[in-house]
Amino acid sequence: MTSLLRGLLVGAAAGAAGTTALNAATYLDMVLRARPASSTPEKSVEKLAEAVGVPIPGDDEQRSARVAGLGPMLGIATGVGVGALVGVARAAGIRTGGVVGTLLAAGVALVASNAPMTALGVTDPRTWSLTDWASDVLPHLAYGAVTHATAAAADAPAA
Repeated sequence: MTSLLRGLLVGAAAGAAGTTALNAATYLDMVLRARPASSTPEKSVEKLAEAVGVPIPGDDEQRSARVAGLGPMLGIATGVGVGALVGVARAAGIRTGGVVGTLLAAGVALVASNAPMTALGVTDPRTWSLTDWASDVLPHLAYGAVTHATAAAADAPAA
C-alpha cells in the first residue's frame, strides 16, 4: 500500500477516534451543565438540502427522523475527513509535537465544522458568549488530542 493511502486510512481511523472523543466531551458537558443538545446539525442539514436543491423525502415525521440522523453524520464525516488530512500530512512527512499537532487538528476541525454552518446562516460565532465558545472549543481540543495521538501512534514501530 502506498504511504499516502496508508496515511489516509490511518488518519481516517484517527479522525473516527477523535470524533468519538469530541462526542464524549460534548455529552459530558450536556450532563454536567444540564444543557440540551444543539440544533445546529439538523439546521445545517435542512439549509444544505435547500441550498443544493435536494429535498429530504417523507412525511413530517419521516423527514424529521432523517434530518435527526443526517445531522450527526455531517459531524462524523467532518471528523473522519479532517483525520484523513492529518494522516496524509503525516505520510507526506509533516510531523508535529503533541501540543502543536493537537492544536492544528482541533483548529482545522473547528473551522471545518463551523465555517459551513456560518456560511449557511445557521450560526454566527461573532455572537457567541464565552460559554458558547468553551462548549465548542473544548470538545474540539479533545478531538485534536485523540486524533493526533492516534495518528502518531501508527508511526511507532511494531513491538
